Amino acid sequence: MQSFRSEIENPIVEKDIIELEKKIQQFYKGEIDEDRFRSLRLARGVYGQRQFGVQMIRIKLPYGRVTSEQLHRISNVSDEYSRGRLHITTRQDIQIHHVSLDRTPELWAELEKDDITLREACGNAVRNVTASETAGIDPEEPFDVSPYAQATFEFFLRNPICQELGRKFKISFSGTDKDTALSFMHDLGYIAKIKDGVTGFKVMLAGGLGSQARLADTLFEFIEADKIIPLTEAVLRVFDRYGERSRRAKARLKFLIKDIGFNAFVKLVEEEQKALSVKTYPIDTSNFDAEVDLSHVQIPTVEIKNEKAFEAWKAINVIPQKQKGLSAIGIKVHLGDFYTDKARILADLIKKYAGNEIRLTLRQNILIRHVKNELLPFFYVELKKMGFVDLGYESTLDITSCPGTDTCNLGIASSTGISVALENVLKNEYPQYANNKNITIKISGCMNSCGQHTMAHIGFQGMSIKSGNLVAPALQVLLGGSVLGDGKGRIANKVLKIPSKRGPNALRSILNDYEANVLANESFIDYYDRQGERYFYNLLKPLSDTTNLEQNDFIDWGSEHAYEKAVGVGECAGVVIDLIATLLLESEEKLENASESLNLNQFSDSIYYAYSSIVNTAKALLTSEEKKTNTHVGIISQFDEFFGDKIDLGVPFSTLIYQIKNNEPTKEFAQKYLSDAQLFYKKANDYRAKTVSNEN
Repeated sequence: MQSFRSEIENPIVEKDIIELEKKIQQFYKGEIDEDRFRSLRLARGVYGQRQFGVQMIRIKLPYGRVTSEQLHRISNVSDEYSRGRLHITTRQDIQIHHVSLDRTPELWAELEKDDITLREACGNAVRNVTASETAGIDPEEPFDVSPYAQATFEFFLRNPICQELGRKFKISFSGTDKDTALSFMHDLGYIAKIKDGVTGFKVMLAGGLGSQARLADTLFEFIEADKIIPLTEAVLRVFDRYGERSRRAKARLKFLIKDIGFNAFVKLVEEEQKALSVKTYPIDTSNFDAEVDLSHVQIPTVEIKNEKAFEAWKAINVIPQKQKGLSAIGIKVHLGDFYTDKARILADLIKKYAGNEIRLTLRQNILIRHVKNELLPFFYVELKKMGFVDLGYESTLDITSCPGTDTCNLGIASSTGISVALENVLKNEYPQYANNKNITIKISGCMNSCGQHTMAHIGFQGMSIKSGNLVAPALQVLLGGSVLGDGKGRIANKVLKIPSKRGPNALRSILNDYEANVLANESFIDYYDRQGERYFYNLLKPLSDTTNLEQNDFIDWGSEHAYEKAVGVGECAGVVIDLIATLLLESEEKLENASESLNLNQFSDSIYYAYSSIVNTAKALLTSEEKKTNTHVGIISQFDEFFGDKIDLGVPFSTLIYQIKNNEPTKEFAQKYLSDAQLFYKKANDYRAKTVSNEN
């Protein structure tokens, strides 16, 4: 396992991977507890599976961009450390499953050879930055948002202000007012705008799905592009300080906004301006502006045996680019799962015959970009060999689904199984929906909405349902969600719950009624609103009857055994309950990080590490007194109350710690703040040692 160290060129990355290896060994020896270890590995993309003893690895791929070289590298890693299957997520990541924990450091080291990271792909951090998959090729976009997504990813990766948030934080960039990156359901959503010739963004704040979905507020109708990094930093600083930490279900940004109010939050963001590491942050777009060089591409001669099928594929799965003579090819990937043998062939195709780039989509598909129109027949023939020309890319037939009970601890009922069943219904009975881009169907295995069912026109959520003394897998049917554009959206209504095996009949009932009653040029949403929620409740109510269940109803999709509701501990970004000694040890590590950052002239980073050490140390002492430590701001106010007369700091604790927001990040302040943090740690540690000694 040690051999990878000499192969990593980036010392920061090498330190990260060595730390993961070290913590794994400490965990095995019982030197760190399971909760603390979980937090560390999640921040490094290592996620516990439903199956005992193996991990899911999430690979962080900003805005879904993958080159040929990276796709080969990911395929090699999947074959070596897993089972050769790649899973595309709704956040444009790739996941591989069934990986031994022991091997995760060397797996990560292999990926880094082609600039691929696991860092902060899971855990309480800034997750993968997503963007419209057509960014850079969309004829309607004012500009390419890709470099802005890339810069945001780079700036906040390993940034100390967002390493230990109360919960995960999601950011998206939409290329047009169609809002294809779904800004309305993100903590921060940016929509490309040009105002008076200036490049910038509309900004949406504090959206989210899950069991308590919330549509985002408009934070700014327009800000200049060089302000998005400082704005994001300010929002993250406030979220870190004021966000909930103990009650996981209430720890997302949307709940903080609900608790303190939108205007109060904006005021707190404004108060952070002095402390920001940068006041403006111009983003270099030159690497993205260059025209793709396709001069090397040859045009092979191929024979199209079924011209009608080819033309249907072109009409449904091919997208004209804004670049003259080029198109993008959409590949519908069933359940987001594909295998390394096909991935390698695809990697070679885009390297030799296209722009050496694919984008993974928010609907778990693949978009090949920069293909000469003359090459479309060739690509059709080659993709057909791989089974990659199924019609319905990003259409109604293209159902989005999370892994559900296949691998996820939180899965209640099978989402992949019902997805297969519904797709079969659509293909065999409703083929006309292969080119319908206006109705979306999404499925999640639980309330957390990883399959985004709460924003779908037609959504299904995995549940359970009782029938006498027995329990059967069930589906909550949701209707009426939608992307409205320009930061606006709709959350679907929960209509009723039905046994899961009746899901296909529910879909038939909805589509049959739609086709029988929809008016000319009426959208599904307008049809739904005209009929009303109660109408659909009555339409589907016969399917909810549990008095007539058959034996098959008690067996979930894809299973041969009787259904058993078994929900494990979620790891999406679990809150960690820390021991006092562990907290104090972490404070020492943060002080070391602050000192290292100061030596590297990274003053803002040093200051934030020092702040984290101070608040962490205060939390340790409050924990020893069994006081609540839900938020940073709560810790700060309580420390003055309970320890103000016991530990002499010369000034109130709040005055000491809040220097962070009242000073610019200069070298002089960084030095002073670190010194203050070190002195506070010594005094707090001495107090703790004395207390423990007296107790003994």
